[in-house]
Amino acid sequence: MPAGELRYPSPVPSTLPSQAMETTVEEDEAWLWAQIKAEARRDAESEPALASYLYSTILSHSSLERSLSFHLGNKLCSSTLLSTLLYDLFLNTFSSDPSLRAAAVADLRAARVRDPACVSFSHCLLNYKGFLACQAHRVAHNLWTQSRRPLALALHSRISDVFAVDIHPAAKIGKGILFDHATGVVIGETAVVGNNVSILHHVTLGGTGKASGDRHPKIGDGVLIGAGATILGNVKIGEGAKIGAGSVVLIDVPPRTTAVGNPARLVGGKEKPSRHEECPGESMDHTSFITEWSDYII
Repeated sequence: MPAGELRYPSPVPSTLPSQAMETTVEEDEAWLWAQIKAEARRDAESEPALASYLYSTILSHSSLERSLSFHLGNKLCSSTLLSTLLYDLFLNTFSSDPSLRAAAVADLRAARVRDPACVSFSHCLLNYKGFLACQAHRVAHNLWTQSRRPLALALHSRISDVFAVDIHPAAKIGKGILFDHATGVVIGETAVVGNNVSILHHVTLGGTGKASGDRHPKIGDGVLIGAGATILGNVKIGEGAKIGAGSVVLIDVPPRTTAVGNPARLVGGKEKPSRHEECPGESMDHTSFITEWSDYII
């Protein structure tokens, strides 16, 4: 199965039997795990200095969830939050919830397909802090929904300290997510991020500071949010929309449109904005709008 072949639309069609869905997820995970182990063996042979590291993080484990749990436990541990405790926490959570494993597989595929700097699945698993922060957040969110909030908040704090990614454990994140570079990403408590979304570094999905309750952005499927963009308040970014780098968005953005600038405005104008057919969250096309928007010349 070639990388990038599968997409993860939302919602999943209800006509597909749950047993068939579980089989597909298990097969996809097994294929991906085999790829990761093959990549790790190749890298260990070509770079002996990494052989022990690759053995302990990947090759000694029997499944993706065990490898991921071990790696996250070692990344996020502290002198008082032990790696063994975190390993058990992550493994129990991933093992008991197939949707979390499916999301991890989708996120690995997203990074491999969309980011030209991602040379392998194992590279993403071991080194992409955006991917690791997202998987750790999923566990924190699981704890939050189980009313284990002190532990969820403690894990949230460690994720922020280690990865410089601050996602409140109550925030809902879809699958097929790419946090590209990830440094400085902030996602507030009542934010919702759909499937197949790509978010660059220093993006804020925040509140306005004046509202309580449901106060953070809702990001539709297939959205691309450029570096340094700020989206504030309980606003909706429509499916397949594109938010340009450095933009400040304070109102809803229609589906399949592009918003740029500070304050952001729609390419083509508010009354009849230009619309695109591609899914920018997957195509990662940041600049095709520029000729329609500006006379910017170097």
